[in-house]
This record gives sequence, C-alpha cells and structure tokens, in this order.
Amino acid sequence: MTVAEITWRGDGLARRAGDWLARHQGKVRGVQWGVVGAYLVLVAVPAFLPLPDRTAHMWSNLTLFAQFVFWGIWWPFVLLSMVLVGRSWCGLICPEGTLTEFASRYGQARALPRWLTWGGWPFVAFACTTIYGQMVSVYQYPKPVLVVLGGSTCAAILVGLRYGRNKRVWCRYLCPVNGVFALLAKLSPLHFRVDPEAWHASQRRRKHLARVNCAPLVPIRTMRGAGDCHMCGRCSGFRGAVALSTRAPNEEIVNVAGRRTNPWETILIVFGLMGIGLGAFHWSASPWFIEAKQALAEWLIDHGVTWPLETTAPWWILTNYPAQNDVMTLLDGAVLIGYIGITALVVGGAVTALLAGATRASGAWSWRRFHHLAQALVPLAGCGVFLGLSALSVTLLRAEGMALPWVGAARAILLAGAALWSIWLAWRVAGLSTRGPARGLATACLALATGVSLSGWVLLFWGW
Repeated sequence: MTVAEITWRGDGLARRAGDWLARHQGKVRGVQWGVVGAYLVLVAVPAFLPLPDRTAHMWSNLTLFAQFVFWGIWWPFVLLSMVLVGRSWCGLICPEGTLTEFASRYGQARALPRWLTWGGWPFVAFACTTIYGQMVSVYQYPKPVLVVLGGSTCAAILVGLRYGRNKRVWCRYLCPVNGVFALLAKLSPLHFRVDPEAWHASQRRRKHLARVNCAPLVPIRTMRGAGDCHMCGRCSGFRGAVALSTRAPNEEIVNVAGRRTNPWETILIVFGLMGIGLGAFHWSASPWFIEAKQALAEWLIDHGVTWPLETTAPWWILTNYPAQNDVMTLLDGAVLIGYIGITALVVGGAVTALLAGATRASGAWSWRRFHHLAQALVPLAGCGVFLGLSALSVTLLRAEGMALPWVGAARAILLAGAALWSIWLAWRVAGLSTRGPARGLATACLALATGVSLSGWVLLFWGW
C-alpha cells in the first residue's frame, strides 16, 4: 500500500462521521427544522416587544437574550466553525439553507439567469449588508434584526421558489456571507475528499450509478477544496470515491487556491474583510469620526446649511430611537458611510500595493500569483472580523457583571497568531515561484500588509 493509499484509507473516524451523516439525513433535517423554529422566534418576536430598560438582563428579557444569541454567540462562533469544521454550519444547521431548499422542492424550478451567477455578488452582498447594518444599528435593536436577517431569509425563500429543484441557489450565489464562509473554510482541517481514480474506476465497473443531490450545486467529481462544499454528508461514500478526511490547514491555500484564482475573492479579502469590516467596527469608537463630523457640521453652519444636522430618517433607514437618546441625522449617516468607505479604500489600497510588490518580487508580473498571494491574508482577515463581532459578546457579558480580565490578552494572542499564520502562508505561496532573497522580499511585503490590518485593530482595542 502506498503512502497516498494509507492517507486515503486511514481517516477512519472522519470517514465514519461522514458516512453517519449520509445514513442519517432524516435526523439532520429534524435538527434543521428545530433550528428554523428557534430562529424565527428569536428574529421576529423581539421586534414587537418593548425595548428593555437598564435593569433588564439577558436571562430574563427575550430581546437581550436574542441579541446575545445572534451577535454574541451565533455569528462570531459560526465564523470560527468555518475554520474548525468547514461549512458544516451551512449544510447541517443554517435555517436559510433549510428554507430555501425546502422552497425549491415546490417552486418553479427555473434555470439560473446569467445575472444571478455573477461572481461579484459575494462582495457586493457583504458590503451592502455590513454598511446597512451599521446605519440601522442592527447589533443593538431588534427591529433592524428583523429587517436584515428576516429580509435575507425571505429573499432566500423567494429565490428557492423561483430557481432550481431541491437546490440551494441562494446559498451558492446570493447569500451575504457565502463568500466569507468560502474563504474561511479553506483553512479547515476537515473536508470531503474526492479520489479521481476511484471515481473513474466506478464508471468503468457500472453503467447505472446512484445519484446524489448536491444542494449547493458543487460539481462533486472535480471538487478539490472545501470553499464551496457545505459538508452536509450526502455524498459521503458516493461511487466509493468521496469521504470525509483530514488535511493540513495550509493545504488548500498553498496547493489548491492558486489553480483557480478569483479576482472577486481578492476584493472580498482586501477591501471587504480587511477594509469594510474594519471600518464597520471602527467608526463608533473612532475620534477621527467625531472630528470629521464636527468639522463638516461647522462648515455647513458657516454656509447657512443646517438641514443635514436636523433631519432624521425612519429607523429602517437610519438609527432613530429618541427614547434611548440614539438618533442619527443625515449628517451622521453620511459621515458613517464615508468613514467606512474611506477606511476600505485606504486599507485596501495599501494592502493591494503591498500585494503588487510581493507579486513583482516573486518574478515577472502574474495576476494568478497576485490573487494567490492575497489568499495568504485569509487568516488575519477572518480573525479581525471574528474579534470585531466578539467585541459585542464581551460588552454584553460585562453588562451582566462579568469582569473578563483575560480578554485583552486573548485578543492580542489571536491577532498575533493570525498574522504569523498569514506570513507563513505568504512564505509558502511565494516559494512556489521563487527562492532566496526574492522569496524573503515577497514575504516581507505581505508582512507589511498584515501590519496595515493589525494597526487598525490595535487602535480599536488598545488605542482609543
């Protein structure tokens, strides 16, 4: 038996887990519908309840409990799960995936139009959802949660009713976090591995083979990574060629991501996660935001224009809760959008320039190498968003009287670890095309790119 055969046959525990999922899809669906029920209650009910007062606690107030579940536990740890177990959340738990596939079973089953499969949707959906969420204070109030999450769920159902048959078209192309999840899943040590030789051998042995429904529309035969796979387990054992397996966490970034580079993934990493994501968490604590707003307000007053300082908008456009003394004017909204946009351009522009330097240092210019090197930044980009989301977890727990003195050290360790991981990946990727000083120079450029991102998080957590 060769080393490759030992590796393929050896992952006994992982393979058994995958086969268990394939045999118990009924139990999986039971869990999924249980999550759907809990999700609908937590999204919808708090929006029709009075806002909690200062004496309320999350264990006695449904609104605060739902807030902690969604933003304190759900989203940060869903992101973490992508790195640990791939997109198992998507395939086994996600309520939107369950609902859109269910709707697709009884829908019109139309073919997918070209606009729907456009590669830029993951970035555009992430950017619009992130910025709009900040405009309406989605982390703080239940009505915006109903609009953002409830609206996304309704859209998922409508897409399911319109396109595909028993498919998750929404998840594959339009979900606002699909692109983020696909990037983070590339770091997972678990994936469903396809053995090409076993696949072809099965075709030679049998004329009629059972079919498997891959709901997220992944071409199983040519699947080489974990980014698109939802880890649902339906294909485990298919043709004797598919099995849940372990791998090195660096494997996909280094050896797979460079084969089919995607410019939109680079944009999502550099301008989305590292730019818009940073700006979205930055602005509420930033003295620069306050200074910019004050300077613009003074200029408007000096020129006799006061309506942007006085005009508000409905809560579903800009935050508007007078009873909580939390109201955004048109000026607030404009500066907020501008701050996030400028942060994305400054951070993204700097990182892009350093990526270009790393690409050129590795040899003649190559867009494929440029996009491949950008993949090395996934650990730090994902860690930043995770820490930004978990900051609300910390705030909510501290409001309940928990001191959490270890949080600062934990953040520092995670950021440092993620930065070193990205630098190591850059060294490995650069080594595919160059050696010696050139490889070191390319890695140094990526190290400076991590420094650009780190500086923003250092300011947020320790500088302001």
